[in-house]
Amino acid sequence: MATLAQLIDDVVVNRVEIDQPLTTLGRHPDNDIEISEATVSSRHARLLREPNAAINTVMDVYIEDLGSTNGTFVNNQRVDGRCKLHNNDLIRIAWNHFKFIDDAESTLEQTVFSIDTE
Repeated sequence: MATLAQLIDDVVVNRVEIDQPLTTLGRHPDNDIEISEATVSSRHARLLREPNAAINTVMDVYIEDLGSTNGTFVNNQRVDGRCKLHNNDLIRIAWNHFKFIDDAESTLEQTVFSIDTE
């Protein structure tokens, strides 16, 4: 299951499971994840959970900025459009920090093997 962990000074203070097809983030109280800070737009970003094109039992998660003023960043790169998230990606919503944790992707990485072509 994918999880979004909120960080303060690199310490996890809150965890939210990403188990819905659409999860919204922003300052307005009707967001799925409310971030009560003035630097966060009322409708700042959203997470989209979709089936993987190659492995139908795996769900991919994307983040999309919704035209926010202070931006959405993944690993210090500003998100323009949508961006696929990977296990341990660091997300910044304005000045708020999160870590994306995907146990399924971590398990897949451990089972990958290389084929010797010699």
